[in-house]
Amino acid sequence: MELRLIDVRGTTPDYRRVVPRGSFDVEQAVRAVQPICDAVAARGVDALAEFSQRFDRVVPSSFRVPTAVLARAAAELDVGVRAALTESIRRRRAVAESEGAPPLTRAEVAPGAVVETRTIPVARVGLYVPGGLAPLASSVLMNVVPAQVAGVESLAVASPPSAEHGGWPHPTILGLCHLLGVDEVYAVGGAQAIAMFAHGVEGVCEPVELVTGPGNIYVVAAKRLLRGVVGIDSEAGPTEIAVLADDSADPAFVAADLISQAEHDPMAGSVLVTDSPALAAAVNALIPDQVAALDNVERITTALTGEQSAIVLVDDLDQGLAVVDAYAAEHLEIHTRDPYALAQRVRNAGAIFVGPWAPVPLGDYSAGSTHVLPTAGAARHSSGLTVRSFTKTVHMICYDEGALREVGPMVEAFATAEHLPGHRAAITVRTAELRADRW
Repeated sequence: MELRLIDVRGTTPDYRRVVPRGSFDVEQAVRAVQPICDAVAARGVDALAEFSQRFDRVVPSSFRVPTAVLARAAAELDVGVRAALTESIRRRRAVAESEGAPPLTRAEVAPGAVVETRTIPVARVGLYVPGGLAPLASSVLMNVVPAQVAGVESLAVASPPSAEHGGWPHPTILGLCHLLGVDEVYAVGGAQAIAMFAHGVEGVCEPVELVTGPGNIYVVAAKRLLRGVVGIDSEAGPTEIAVLADDSADPAFVAADLISQAEHDPMAGSVLVTDSPALAAAVNALIPDQVAALDNVERITTALTGEQSAIVLVDDLDQGLAVVDAYAAEHLEIHTRDPYALAQRVRNAGAIFVGPWAPVPLGDYSAGSTHVLPTAGAARHSSGLTVRSFTKTVHMICYDEGALREVGPMVEAFATAEHLPGHRAAITVRTAELRADRW
């Protein structure tokens, strides 16, 4: 088993067409989830029960997890796991507290003419936490902590029920919710969870204003379908890593990091971009033995040998930068002689991991950064989940009479140019010297 080679040395192709990328047909999934979402909107709790049995093979005794179950899960956490969760919360909160915008900014554009920008937290948010191949308890803190720091007043978490755990979500997820002070937790998974958040289910869950959190293609499809009914953070696809490396990189580190993301999902993408054929060969030589030592061999092998994974050979690091900017990876690691300087030149990445001692799994859990990041090239235009993701801004326009009179002729000229006389009249009625109420 080895990563395929893509050689772009001596060429200047359209790198977006060259970099490896897997297929992810959300539109087909939208057609599959629409009946599910419509049923939840129309039939509420009965539909939740139907889909829970169909997809999760268990119907919980109540869709809302009792607070006693949350408390018990927290009390039964392994001591080491609890310590890791607590420290990860502390670090993520410390970073989140540096992310927010000021609650109010003020610009006086002319005497008596003020525009204020208010930053307001979303009132109620639904947070989705995947189960499936891996119960991502880390996604709880990555969503909850910035929402809490933003000032969101009402938080609800949904995660798939599990027959193995008595119909409740994974106990680590429940315990972490309790540690974070979140007591509104639902044993609901997949597209039906997104529909529950968007539409609300009478007697179970009130609707939310915003849904965040990663999930499989059906969760992504439900978010696309219901966008507009409810706000969403992003349409996250399969995870991906790009490593930009020169001949100073440790091939064992690089191989391990490519494997770490392949472990998530058979559709995960792992890409090495390097100007060193020797490094490429060394990494490919190390991968089989490293994979053989792990549990999820089949999943990793499928991901590393899929169309979404490869080694891209480039002439130099300047061409390497062009390739990784075109790829716009969810996670970008830089293993070069001066990684920080190179990181400053990157334009497109969800998160940048600088140097050999900052591997992606550090960011997945305990770096303090967000791990809810744009995928599938969306880092060209989108950002990861931060405090600002849970806020909205509102302009407050405060003009006195003198300020309106000063700019009024310009507004009237603009309105005339756009053939909107009613707009012009709304200014004139205030600023004309001869008004009926002054005669």
